[in-house]
Amino acid sequence: MHIPDGYLSLQTTIPVLAGMVPVWAVAFRKVKKTLSSKRIPALALCAAFSFLIMMFNVPVAGGSSGHAVGAVFIAILLGPWAATISVSMALLIQALVFGDGGIISFGINCLNMAVVMPFTGYYLYKLIAGKSKLGSSRNLVGTFIGSYVGLNIAAIFAGFELGIQPLLFKAANGTPLYSPYPLSVSIPSMALAHTVFAGPLEGIVTTAAIAYIIKFAPQLFGQNQPILADEPAVLSFKKYKAILISLAVLVVLTPIGLLATGTAWGEWGTDEIKDKLGYIPKGFAAMADKWHALIPDYSLPALGVSRVGTTLGYILSAVVGIVLISGLIILTSKLILRAQKGNK
Repeated sequence: MHIPDGYLSLQTTIPVLAGMVPVWAVAFRKVKKTLSSKRIPALALCAAFSFLIMMFNVPVAGGSSGHAVGAVFIAILLGPWAATISVSMALLIQALVFGDGGIISFGINCLNMAVVMPFTGYYLYKLIAGKSKLGSSRNLVGTFIGSYVGLNIAAIFAGFELGIQPLLFKAANGTPLYSPYPLSVSIPSMALAHTVFAGPLEGIVTTAAIAYIIKFAPQLFGQNQPILADEPAVLSFKKYKAILISLAVLVVLTPIGLLATGTAWGEWGTDEIKDKLGYIPKGFAAMADKWHALIPDYSLPALGVSRVGTTLGYILSAVVGIVLISGLIILTSKLILRAQKGNK
């Protein structure tokens, strides 16, 4: 679902990016009501979790690949507005540093994965789980279904955004300027990849993560509630030991994502598009591959192209991503807290 630059016209991406600005503003205002120094680590760790599981690609029929996102997990733990912020920041680092998702397409990727997915998944989870006890069968079933459906709705949104391009934007000779596949192809392709492959993975990962948090770090639940007047603003990572251990394990395991060698549907580069179509759409050629990421495709050329070098590069990319995303979350949170004090 990381739509690269070139697949969508500026008439599509710019309005959506502009529309995301007030959404982010509301998200920060909502999170501001529940944020304290004591709660910053949870926000940073959730963003890091989302970044990591998006590195675990799974093979999809037809030589493609897909991945989980973790947006509904964050929504269940910290609330959907916190998920909007966490996933948006993960997507920002992915686009800028790793070239995963476009710069111009950043707003629309955030719409799909940081707004549509966490909100639809979270409220479906709430509808199914109701007031059931955390960790109960009903609660975990709601977790699985909410995360599964949330991912699939986001995927259908992406399929729609890609599929309307050839209807709206064509060259003088009638060929598509951007994404070349119509709705009759884009929506079924995205739906198949996510209902059959990525969706079950999302549901399993989210349910397992929630069950793990319930057992080892139950104090993280309820952190989307308003701040208590006497709540101490103490930054301590001791209570996050279990989460830090699990993230460290995920970092080591990230090279599993290298097993899925196919490019995700709708994320092909210029050469792949040419191989599939026999030509490169003019609009696509004008916008694609303009941003040169610092660590493209989570690889470090200095380590070589051997299996060991590629594996080590993937692990180091995971560490770099976690550091950058956590730093961005902490910096932003500190600015929010400073604004809180200034308003008192």
